[in-house]
Amino acid sequence: MTSLNDAQQRAVETTDGPVLIIAGAGSGKTRVITHRILHLIKSGATPHSILAITFTNKAAKEMRERVLTLIKEDKGLNLPISNSYSGTEKPFVSTFHALGVHIIRENAALLGLTRHFTIFDRSDSRRAIKEAMTECSVDPKKFNAGVMLNMISRAKGDAIDRLAYLDHAKGYTEEVVAQIWEKYEAIMAKEKALDFDDLLAKTALLLSKYPQVKKHYADLWKYVHVDEYQDTNKIQYMIVELLAESHRNICVVGDADQNIYSWRGATIENILNFEKDYTEATVITLEKNYRSTKNILEAANNVIEKNTLRKKKTLYTDNDTGEKISLIVSYTEIDEARTIADISKSLIAGGSQGGSSGVSPRNIAVLYRTNFQSRVLEESFLKKNIPYQLVGVRFFERKEIKDVLSYIRASLNRDSWSDIGRVINVPTRGIGKATIAKIMSDAAHLLPVGMKIKLDNFYKLLDDIKAEITTKKPGESVKFVIRESGIEHSLRTGDPEDEERLLNIRELVSVATQYDHLTPEEGIESLLSNAALASDQDDLVKDEDAVKLMTVHAAKGLEFDYVFIAGMEQDLFPFKHMDDGDISKSEEEEERRLFYVALTRARKKVYLSYTILRTIFGAQRISNPSEFITDIETRLIEDYKPTKPSGAKALFIDF
Repeated sequence: MTSLNDAQQRAVETTDGPVLIIAGAGSGKTRVITHRILHLIKSGATPHSILAITFTNKAAKEMRERVLTLIKEDKGLNLPISNSYSGTEKPFVSTFHALGVHIIRENAALLGLTRHFTIFDRSDSRRAIKEAMTECSVDPKKFNAGVMLNMISRAKGDAIDRLAYLDHAKGYTEEVVAQIWEKYEAIMAKEKALDFDDLLAKTALLLSKYPQVKKHYADLWKYVHVDEYQDTNKIQYMIVELLAESHRNICVVGDADQNIYSWRGATIENILNFEKDYTEATVITLEKNYRSTKNILEAANNVIEKNTLRKKKTLYTDNDTGEKISLIVSYTEIDEARTIADISKSLIAGGSQGGSSGVSPRNIAVLYRTNFQSRVLEESFLKKNIPYQLVGVRFFERKEIKDVLSYIRASLNRDSWSDIGRVINVPTRGIGKATIAKIMSDAAHLLPVGMKIKLDNFYKLLDDIKAEITTKKPGESVKFVIRESGIEHSLRTGDPEDEERLLNIRELVSVATQYDHLTPEEGIESLLSNAALASDQDDLVKDEDAVKLMTVHAAKGLEFDYVFIAGMEQDLFPFKHMDDGDISKSEEEEERRLFYVALTRARKKVYLSYTILRTIFGAQRISNPSEFITDIETRLIEDYKPTKPSGAKALFIDF
């Protein structure tokens, strides 16, 4: 795109009052948001009066960089925009959770916290829930800690606090959850910690309970933008509404057809009801697609038009007609994986319309509905020596990375027992579980002299780390932690796994240097926040030149030249839970939206694949083709026929 089309231009220039931008897949919504921010600044708005919120670190980083590039390159502006990012001199672009961290840090005292509160990740939360269950004498064989955490998380996302949850508890299970929730809160309060959901719930509390807090941010951010509005839950809706309540300059961008996260609380009604919430709203629809071929878009339109819970639109493009969608039929999932790997290898080598120079592996993606499907795909890509990247194995969740970050968090927050307990004996210092238990129960004075010396040395190390990170650049600080903690030395064993871990912690140093332009304290805070809030897609920042294997959910917001959608079988995609009855109308529509998202990730070519037999939970079952395949007009689909059989049981079925 060299210029804005008419609908985009209107979206950019409509700056006063509520605006709903219905942005179809590949319609250039990020371009619209960034140019709208530039237009606001050129029209007299101060950069720091503009807020833009999205969902992933990757999306926020891309948007922030594009905004700053536009500002720097615009010859009509003369703004002192430096390379460093500061919310006081630039538009504030962040994720919802990072926005929450920012507001909570600035108002921590109102919540009984300090700026350096700990953010519990999922494993920290599960550990605390299990501890709460023990304190409440709840049998872990009858109640699953993960399920309890999910129930609490869902309630927080629905803007329900613990007392309200207890008051409306339906049955014994919810009463037990309310009891566990109380102990869970007490554990977090003791450790001066918040979990992911609290980052939003406590932000909403600050904005709703303290008028001076709401006024401060409403006066600061006079123009509020929300990307992917269809994915907001009730607590996110509440935060946005509170921030925009006085000036009502709110611009939301989204697409009901891409609402695929109801299982984590996303409320499609937020975008469908925007015009009811803001009766004076201007609605602008972006239907021109710049990504995909005509055939891909026509197939996507065929699929999504069957849904009723949506804002009507039809995507179109000036791109070429393109290739038909190829339908691959395999005997088993092993044959399916082998065929997908064969085609990928051919594309990379320059065959199968890959061009004489071949397709870069990074421009190929294999999407699937559920994570268990990745195993056989990985095996085939390994056997054929095809570079691949399995998206979903998060860098910041690796043990060695979490150990280094726990040292930093523990040095800043001595009440964070989750971090202290994690690293007090990493590497081994001869401090066992019994000693840790005594420390946590304030009985350290009963320990023998030798153990007290070990503890003193550990706390001295934390003091040294704190002194380092408050005075040195983040990159240097992380190097110090790795070296002085003994982690680096302990990984120099020559063991291949330890060598990989050593490479990972060195990569963490590289990550930390990205914050070296900030003050030491701001840099470390940003590193810790972004590490805690990282998503599956954040591992794609390095963009390895490898075929991407991922769930369709993880692929949201990404695009590739060639896309395989594996497992196109009824009850797998659309997915049906094994213990459920018939899939509900709302679930069916969300599954169709998910397939629509999968199709619209592709620029040039889509391959749909299904098997005759598939092994699920150890049992082989006969599969039926997905109903979604028949949603697409037959003239848009062609059977894939390999030049040679990919396995002993290659099938060619004429439908």
